[in-house]
Amino acid sequence: MKNNVFYFMGGLLLLTFTAFTFKSQLNDEEYPFRNPDLPTEERIENLISLLSLEEKVGLMMNSSKPVPRLGIPAYDWWNEALHGVARSGKATVFPQAIGMAATWDEQNHLKTFEIISDEARAKYNEAVKQGERGRYYGLSFWTPNINIFRDPRWGRGQETYGEDPHLTTRLGLAAVKGLQGDDDKYFKTHACAKHYAVHSGPEWNRHSYNAVVSNRDLWETYLPAFQALVQEGNVQEVMCAYNAFEGQPCCGSDRLMMDILRNKWGFDGMVVSDCWAIDDFYKKGHHESHDTPAEAVANAVLTSTDLECGQSYEHLLASVKQGLITEEQINVSLRRVLRGWFELGMFDPEDRVPWSTLSYDIVASAKHRQQALDVARQSMTLLKNANQTLPLRKDSKRIAVVGANAADSMMLWGNYNGTPTSTVTILEGIRRKVPNAEVIYEKGSDLVDPWVRHSLYESFLTKKDGERGLQVEFYNNNALEGKPIRTLVNRLGIEYSNRGGTALAQDVHLENTSTRISGVFVAPYTGEVVFKAHANDGYVVTFDGKEIGKMTGREAVRGAEYAVQVEKGKVYPVVFEHRQMGSILTMGFSVFKKEKADFTDLTERLKGVDAIVYVGGLSPQLEGEEMFVDAEGFKGGDRTSIDLPKVQRDLLAALRKTGSPVVFVLCTGSALALEQDEKNYDALLCAWYGGEEAGTAVADVLFGDYNPAGRLPITFYKSLAQLDGALTQTGDERRQGFENYDMQGRTYRYMKENPLYAFGHGLSYATFSYGQAQLSQSAIDGNSPVKLSIPVTNISKIDGEEVVQVYVARNNDVLAPIKSLRAFARIPLKAGESKTVDIEIKPDAFHFYDEEAESLQLKSGAYTILYGGSSADSALKNLTFKIID
Repeated sequence: MKNNVFYFMGGLLLLTFTAFTFKSQLNDEEYPFRNPDLPTEERIENLISLLSLEEKVGLMMNSSKPVPRLGIPAYDWWNEALHGVARSGKATVFPQAIGMAATWDEQNHLKTFEIISDEARAKYNEAVKQGERGRYYGLSFWTPNINIFRDPRWGRGQETYGEDPHLTTRLGLAAVKGLQGDDDKYFKTHACAKHYAVHSGPEWNRHSYNAVVSNRDLWETYLPAFQALVQEGNVQEVMCAYNAFEGQPCCGSDRLMMDILRNKWGFDGMVVSDCWAIDDFYKKGHHESHDTPAEAVANAVLTSTDLECGQSYEHLLASVKQGLITEEQINVSLRRVLRGWFELGMFDPEDRVPWSTLSYDIVASAKHRQQALDVARQSMTLLKNANQTLPLRKDSKRIAVVGANAADSMMLWGNYNGTPTSTVTILEGIRRKVPNAEVIYEKGSDLVDPWVRHSLYESFLTKKDGERGLQVEFYNNNALEGKPIRTLVNRLGIEYSNRGGTALAQDVHLENTSTRISGVFVAPYTGEVVFKAHANDGYVVTFDGKEIGKMTGREAVRGAEYAVQVEKGKVYPVVFEHRQMGSILTMGFSVFKKEKADFTDLTERLKGVDAIVYVGGLSPQLEGEEMFVDAEGFKGGDRTSIDLPKVQRDLLAALRKTGSPVVFVLCTGSALALEQDEKNYDALLCAWYGGEEAGTAVADVLFGDYNPAGRLPITFYKSLAQLDGALTQTGDERRQGFENYDMQGRTYRYMKENPLYAFGHGLSYATFSYGQAQLSQSAIDGNSPVKLSIPVTNISKIDGEEVVQVYVARNNDVLAPIKSLRAFARIPLKAGESKTVDIEIKPDAFHFYDEEAESLQLKSGAYTILYGGSSADSALKNLTFKIID
């Protein structure tokens, strides 16, 4: 059954439902597959013998079809838990994955995912009670994303643990262990290693892109985390990626799927496709590797893609009829899918399965919210602190908070998020921290254009009940006919998208839908307000009974703004309607007061303040998965420029002219090239997308109640030219820039120039010193762990945490990384305290790609160990030794 002890989401969710529903439809007839005392393989074979071909195919798609005659209900394998249980309502929202990576804390990461899996089980239990069996309420979670963040332009890099294979591996293993649990018989939930493999953008061409890399880069950079999660972590699911590899779609790649994953690594778990990735096999303009759907799905199953996210596997019936695949070959994949049902406890009495007593009241509990705060604090990464600008004084009289991200709660949630019960914005956190100070808030500008848009969304009320927000009605037809399939009240803001296969709401189809958004607008003042609408295919907006906006065709996705005059206190009915014609859908509807940004007046108003906190950067509305962003420097969810948007650069320059200290709180999921802006701020705090408690965590750091110890999991380059200039074209098959997957010149491991801020960089209010490390053995054979003892002292007068980093460099190998992280530890040290930190370097630190073996092999020769609290070579001490044959 289970080989190791890691994992946490599976059994509970389906378990309660199983006992409740399955037997009620069996007419008391028992089958061996229902006997929890039989071996799992025997139960699987019995169930397979009972299923028709049609029923088997119905169980091999994410939205599994029920088999009522056997008491098998519908089930959806699709669920997300990137940084908290996502897309199913209330949940604790932790910092985005890239922010959790900045904590460099493996044990606390495990604790976080144990909490996430507890909430997953509790939410599942409640869903079963309510009869909810749809998407995002199951026990299989498509987390973690362990792709390597090789280029800061990738919009989904925020979902990863950064650019380093070792840091990614250790945090990925912790996430898997936390999700899957440590029960001897059942998995708590399933975790899923994604996206396999060589996948990190661009987003705009991921359905047709063919990734080409050297074998060395493949094995030393792109595969190590996947191999570790499979072989050490016993991860139960692997998701194959959209892109092609060596000319074959990843989900049909002989080399990736059969040679490496199944044969070399021995993975016997379930492979699931990325959503609608099998469609790319035959869709025009995509990979077009197969002529027909029947050929495509047969190939996917034969290369061991067991479960499809999508509906193309319905064509497996035609594949069998055409002789492209046999029913027994289908059974090979089905066995792996069914094993998941049994090992999650879905066919067993609930008293057999742990976690069935977890109740819904633990979701977003005070204990869990405290962990969200603890992780947010740990993630805070202080990059610059000139003249000890920070911490700010709590007795300051006037503090200015400026920037579009200061009061934005949804930005803090990142993408692939749940919905918190409350969110502390950065503005709110600062105001709470200094209640006796005058805190002046100025938006200054939007993130990417020279306007100030003040949201008036709070002035919307539903027509029916007068609740704050708008009523949203979703229909599973494109004519707004009949009864809505789902009706909800959106109190936070209208922005929906089905990109990446995400349903607009529970039970809403991905195609052939329509939506009506309605309510009333209560004018907060007399004057002009502006409505903004956009949607693929087109939309209609009516205000006060009159049509004010209508667009169709390609331009509708960009949308338009519509200005109207209102009188204070008057109530105006508002309706937005959309009819879906294509498959991809994004739509949004908002209202705001719009003013041209005027930095001259702003700086005049702010003169004389004790400090200015500028909260800017990026947003999940600008970077993310295959999204449309109509802004300079952005494309398809990715970026074409890594500079700070020009309007923010201009605003920072204006703030500098006030003469007050400027602290830049950077909210982002990726690195920015800030060298040209460094002169315009005194301190730089990277707050990432910090989750529901980010505002408290930021304020704690700014005012000295928490000593920051976050470290960068990515490199901050000085400029895009510094990155692209190091990438060279190595053949006709290779691309330049972002589309080039070669590692030469990329990330700290291969970068020869000095970046703006290095991987592993992060400042503290405390100061630490390192003594001479000692190796536990004089002779190293490379087959046993290397134990290193490192003396560390806090030589300051303030308590703090230090992140001890250990790198290994292979000497005399021009193709090897300059250095690679191989161990780390986050440790607390009180003022004046000394500790000896014992760190173990595993044998795989000395494994490099071997052409003859076509895998990683131990390499003898000279090595250097570098250690310290910063990855800058000048700050690292070193030891040189040899691996002996």
